Amino acid sequence: MINISQAQLIRGSKTLLDEASITVYPGHKVGLVGANGTGKSSLLGLIKGQLQLDKGEFSIPSGWQLASVAQETPALETTAIDYVIDGDQEYRELETQLHQAQENDDGNAIALIHGKIDAIGGYAINSRAGALLAGLGFGEKEQHNSVKSFSGGWRMRLNLAQALLCRSDLLLLDEPTNHLDLDTTYWLEGWIKSYPGTLILISHDRDFIDGIVDEIVHVENQLLNYYKGNYTSFERIRAERMAQQQVAYERQQKERAHMQSFVDRFRYKASKAKQAQSRLKALEKMAELMPSHAQSPFQMAFKAPEALPNPLITMEKVAIGYDDITILNKVQLNLVPGARIGLLGRNGAGKSTLIKLLSGELQPKSGIYQPNPGLNIGYFAQHQVEFLHLDETPMQHLSRLAPNAREQELRNYLGGFGFDGDMALSIVKPFSGGEKARLVLALIVWQRPNLLLLDEPTNHLDLEMRHALTVALQSFEGAMVIVSHDRHLLRLSCSDYYLVDSGEVTPFNGDLDDYHQWLLDAAKKQTNSNDNTTNDAPQVDKKQQKRLEAEMRKKLSPFKKQQAKLEKEQQKWSERLAELETQLADGDLYDADNKAKLTAILAERTQLTQAMETSEMDWLMVQEEIEAIEQQ
Repeated sequence: MINISQAQLIRGSKTLLDEASITVYPGHKVGLVGANGTGKSSLLGLIKGQLQLDKGEFSIPSGWQLASVAQETPALETTAIDYVIDGDQEYRELETQLHQAQENDDGNAIALIHGKIDAIGGYAINSRAGALLAGLGFGEKEQHNSVKSFSGGWRMRLNLAQALLCRSDLLLLDEPTNHLDLDTTYWLEGWIKSYPGTLILISHDRDFIDGIVDEIVHVENQLLNYYKGNYTSFERIRAERMAQQQVAYERQQKERAHMQSFVDRFRYKASKAKQAQSRLKALEKMAELMPSHAQSPFQMAFKAPEALPNPLITMEKVAIGYDDITILNKVQLNLVPGARIGLLGRNGAGKSTLIKLLSGELQPKSGIYQPNPGLNIGYFAQHQVEFLHLDETPMQHLSRLAPNAREQELRNYLGGFGFDGDMALSIVKPFSGGEKARLVLALIVWQRPNLLLLDEPTNHLDLEMRHALTVALQSFEGAMVIVSHDRHLLRLSCSDYYLVDSGEVTPFNGDLDDYHQWLLDAAKKQTNSNDNTTNDAPQVDKKQQKRLEAEMRKKLSPFKKQQAKLEKEQQKWSERLAELETQLADGDLYDADNKAKLTAILAERTQLTQAMETSEMDWLMVQEEIEAIEQQ
């Protein structure tokens, strides 16, 4: 087990842990949560041996194998699948040893190394690596592309595949879903659930945490606080404690009242009934969770758009694509104020392509596409961060949008997004990915859009900011279209889902659980289709097939038995040789009185070595016979 006792951990001038203690038992799955900067990643660094405690005790079983995701991926010519296999260093080392043994024509070493490779599952490593890459969204052709041909996000998926491939007793994952889409997030969750070892997970995706962990360690006030259960259970327990603080409780009531007033405005209007009911359900869910966020540093809210024209966008039989390639066909989609749409679909189906059309980055190839003259778009995508002026401050960015606003008003607004005090006047360049994403959101919200386009808005946002965004979206009066792998955000923000698949965009009549089942059914259908393709050749009669297999086994049986006998001999001789080597390492053996004993040991070693070499040659000859029969 992992044991941390009375630990103190200092980084620079900041004390991250002080008198902190926790125990993690083998096979348990633990979620590590806490505000940014509290020391979660430093704690993983301690476990990996990259950091040392300033005081206290830390221990981990000496024989445990650790696996974690590398943060850097060099631009290599190596293929994706070979890069993933490179993560298994023991296999690569054995592979090198085997090549050397073959060069030296050392039959004894060849047999021993083959046995070691078999023991670690080395003969199935290519299929395991391929399955991992497929699960993470790499097609069969892409698996043989060079590492350098992939973008940064896809290279991080390769690093994740490396970590999952390794045989490990402890798996450390720090934000593994940041560069994944919804489909691969579902796949990864399923993989981790079946992982037999110990897991420590840092993630800001609450549904992902909920589906995996059974314990929470909360880093707060320089302590490690243990909670039994998943993240929702942790929030509920923590909320009950915090609700006792009257000031925090009153603030929560104001937030709830604000949300309730919005629901009440539309509750009894037939045209808004579905959306109002959806938001009411979200309010009911959030009511029991919100107290745990009472001390959140983030407060964001959308002001009412200056205009809400109806419809905002009209689309009839629209085709969308790039150059001569059409991605989506005959798209029918009218966006009206209050529409809250989540786009679902597998990676590469065209979700981001549709978002780019709506944002104006792409033009329709054909069909009717009519944006309202009063349309005001707020578009968040990961590449939007690239358009920030790195040598300017958050205040300068916002002042450009609001040149006549008072400085204090701008400061107060930026403070709601976590840019307090000096941070509002600091240049953007050294900001973290999450801080830059928050600034982009702040600039979008200020402009009072009537159409929100959010393409993976939660990447790099911590749990508190995700919560603040979700709360703000509840009261947004315009239309919004969201692509996200954050199921919690989708559930609480969307009232309708559209499926992007096979070049079409169609309403999806179901929730996210139904979509997960759709993915499983589609994968099963694809597998069956592949099997049918493989079986297009004339089928062999089953009885005939069984007869042929039985004949094959009968032919191979004497050779297999002979191989087993040879391997048993080799194992016995190998153990005896090891004993002799131990005796030869004894210095007393070389005294004059032990000359006869030394001579006998050396003679036996020579005899056994020769026998081993002969046996190895026999084994290889039998193996050739087996391969010849199997190829008939």
